[in-house]
Amino acid sequence: LREMLGNQLLGVLGTHHEGEPYTSLVGFAATDNLEHLLFATGRATRKHANLVDDSRASMLIDTRTNRPADFTEAAAATAVGVVEKVAETENEEFDRIFLAKHPHLEDFVRSPSCVRLCLRVSVYMVVTHFQHVIELHVD
Repeated sequence: LREMLGNQLLGVLGTHHEGEPYTSLVGFAATDNLEHLLFATGRATRKHANLVDDSRASMLIDTRTNRPADFTEAAAATAVGVVEKVAETENEEFDRIFLAKHPHLEDFVRSPSCVRLCLRVSVYMVVTHFQHVIELHVD
């Protein structure tokens, strides 16, 4: 899990609006303890509006390479939790972690229209070998 979260640049964020699911690709970075997945988005996005209405969310991170071998070789982790806006006092720490992985997003992250967010993970569901599932609860 740690290797997957460290190597993959993008995750699929799952939110919802009025009972309808909504997914978005987001760049993310995990904290060392894996308790938080950090990401940023524009304030005017649908995903941000969805999260303001209901902070429950999930994020899927996977190792697929778009080859038939992925059916047996790829792994996927779904992180489930609650998204919180990063406190202004934590912006420096967010930037240190997030921009170390995504230096190309520095201008975006530091723009006034961007909001720094954190998925506080309660559980990871990790799937390997097509159907082997492990639940990892974050304490």
